[in-house]
Amino acid sequence: MPTTVTTVNVNGLRAAARKGFTAWLEGTAADIVCLQEVRAEPDRLPAEVREPEGWHTVHAPAAAKGRAGVALYTRQAPEAMRVGWGSDEFDASGRYVEADLPGLTVASLYLPSGEVGTERQSEKERFCKEFFLYLVQLRQRCAAQGREAVVCGDWNIAHREADLKNWRANTRNSGFLPEERAWLSSVFDEAGYVDVVRGLHPEGPGPYSWWSYRGKAFDNDSGWRIDYQVSTPALAARATSAVVERAATYDLRWSDHAPVTVTYDV
Repeated sequence: MPTTVTTVNVNGLRAAARKGFTAWLEGTAADIVCLQEVRAEPDRLPAEVREPEGWHTVHAPAAAKGRAGVALYTRQAPEAMRVGWGSDEFDASGRYVEADLPGLTVASLYLPSGEVGTERQSEKERFCKEFFLYLVQLRQRCAAQGREAVVCGDWNIAHREADLKNWRANTRNSGFLPEERAWLSSVFDEAGYVDVVRGLHPEGPGPYSWWSYRGKAFDNDSGWRIDYQVSTPALAARATSAVVERAATYDLRWSDHAPVTVTYDV
């Protein structure tokens, strides 16, 4: 039975709802939607966005108001839900939430963006170090329970040169630093996860999922692929299609990211 999973950084859910997110959600065929950078606390969201009809929702806002925030929307009621992974520093940061559905654990991740030479980059490095250990634990736990797992979200790292258009100009910028790319490689090579979209689109360039609002980045398709669905191997092997729902024109965008949608034959 096909299961469709979508992930998107909404760049502020209240603003996205005004620009077209609500209409998109009403029309999507997805069974699971993972949101990042929600920003607004649940009680500040309109009811039709906070708890839309036909969906079960879990929101994990950041302790710092107006920042980060992740959410999961599932058509089927989750068996269990967890915010964070037991991190003293990051569990209240609105960056990770996961839910158990029959045979599947799905998570929404908003990895810190970082900025070279600042505390923000140090925070990103600490997050990655902790989160890698949790990813190993998650895969072990799911294997013991006979479950698959997929971690969806804005990973804020372009893994390969094919994952951003202007890679030569960004080799010293956060998001494409050699050490960040090596860390993401370790998620695949050591922790044993699979980049689902790249598996179905092995050559590139892209498909990009984020374009700056500045200049003509969107019109020129000068983007980055930083929104991933990262899954256990058996689930990745059952992925049948992967698309980036890129808006037809600049004025139809409701975020600077586009939804990344994968269908699995499960």
